[in-house]
Parts: sequence; C-alpha cells; structure tokens
Amino acid sequence: MAALYARRGPNIGWVETLGNREELRTTLHERGMRMTPQRQLVLDALIELEHATPEQVCQHVQRTTPSVNITTIYRTLELLESLSLVRHTHLGHGAPTYSVHEHQHVHLVCHRCGHIDEIPRSMMEGLAGTVRAAHGFVLDASHLALSGTCRTCTQESS
Repeated sequence: MAALYARRGPNIGWVETLGNREELRTTLHERGMRMTPQRQLVLDALIELEHATPEQVCQHVQRTTPSVNITTIYRTLELLESLSLVRHTHLGHGAPTYSVHEHQHVHLVCHRCGHIDEIPRSMMEGLAGTVRAAHGFVLDASHLALSGTCRTCTQESS
C-alpha cells in the first residue's frame, strides 16, 4: 500500500529538519534521556518519508545503518510518540502509519485502489461540532482516516 501513497508537496527542508532535531534533543534532555543515533535516524526517516509504517522506516534506516532492527524502530517510534514528536494513524487493517507531529490533516483512503489523500483537519470542524452537540463527544481528528472511493475509482465505475 505504501507505493500507492500520494505524497503532497515537497519534503520538509533542512531548516525544519534541524528544528525537529533540536526539538528532539531538547525534549529528550528535559526528560533525562539522550539523543542516540538510532533515535535521530528514525526521526530523519519520518521527516524524509513524511508518512511511513514501521517497516518502511526500518527499510529506510537500514540503507545507511543495516544493524538497526525492527524492534529498535518500534521502540523509538513509541518513545517519539510519547514525547508528542510523532503521531500515528491507522489507514487500514495493516500497521499504523507514522508522521512528524506538524502534519495536521485527515487521511482519505480509497477502499478500492488503496490511494491515500489528505485534507486539512479544519474540514472536519462541522462534523466535530455536530457530534459534540448530539453526543457530547469531542472528536480527535488527529488520528482520523476516512474510507471511501477516490475520484478516479468513482469516475471509472460511472
């Protein structure tokens, strides 16, 4: 499914990457932890890939550092998420997809072809207001993936 992901816009530039590195270093230091090469590699991979499963992060990291294993990737992703530096979303029945924390969007997943697109989280405000008014439930759209049929598949079936 990863190959079907529609990437939006250019990769994050080196200035933002540097900011993320400093944010990670500071956050770890404040909690009595240290920056390890593995943590840095995982964060760099997520910044470059924008959205990735743990397996994709592992493959990316192993291109330069073959000794890093999938267990290290999972533990590092869990740590980075607990520090609010990355977040995960379930885009289907497979592994979660991780992205750097700055990504504020909702995923649209085509159940026919697997294409994934994204919309701004602000587009969900109307629904969130309706749900809250009717049920008192506060919607967290940061982990949201909507399933449906993409434009291409809809046009092909018409």
